[in-house]
Amino acid sequence: MQLPHISLEIDGPVALLTLKGDDESNRVSSAMCEDLAATVEWIRDDEGVRVVVVTGEGAGFSGGTEEAVKEMREAGEEAIVGASRYIARLPMPVVAAINGDACGVGLELALACDLRIASDEATFAMDQIRHGMMPWDGGTQRLPRLLGRGRGGAMILTGMTVDAEEALGMGLVHALFPKDSLRDEVITLARKIAGHAPIALEYAKETINKGMDMTLDQGLRLEQDLTVILQSTSDRAEGIRSFLERRKAEFHGE
Repeated sequence: MQLPHISLEIDGPVALLTLKGDDESNRVSSAMCEDLAATVEWIRDDEGVRVVVVTGEGAGFSGGTEEAVKEMREAGEEAIVGASRYIARLPMPVVAAINGDACGVGLELALACDLRIASDEATFAMDQIRHGMMPWDGGTQRLPRLLGRGRGGAMILTGMTVDAEEALGMGLVHALFPKDSLRDEVITLARKIAGHAPIALEYAKETINKGMDMTLDQGLRLEQDLTVILQSTSDRAEGIRSFLERRKAEFHGE
């Protein structure tokens, strides 16, 4: 699947979604949001996709805050709100392969992914404040929840840039790899995740994400409810059989 601002490659159970901006920064634009919406719906309809990898074309992941702000001022804020929301709609695990700088809306998009694996040359910034703006696509909510109010708030209020090692140390990314090997490492991880039961993966992701907005008791109840539903699946029975028979499980999402 090829669109002007998004390309999609399907490799077995792994979908590789590549951002293609109007410039080298792969900035999020209204046109990219439209292509992203269409791509996400296509992925949701493909029952064979179990994990999605999001990366950027060329040297960067996604940035260009200054250009995005200009578009907002010309076309209205609603023009480029939604990139993160589209990624967050995906029910299966989503891994960001951050091959270069992730700034502004680009970092907000990465935060909507479940895992973030980065190049050791990447930099990160929530820099809208530098342009008289504030994060508008989930950054004020997702970044403090991930890093805590102190670190997350500091990145937002100062517009500071952090390098890859700093990002790893604060928990913004989960692992670093040399840029040349990043894609292969992330695809390997995605395939490992895809080998797990897809319904269990979907329920686990749902419980994690929804539970963040619930009280502990409510979150525990959601976990219990989805666990009960999971007991009725064929994959759950296959997991038990494969364990007892000491063989690799074959899950079919049923």
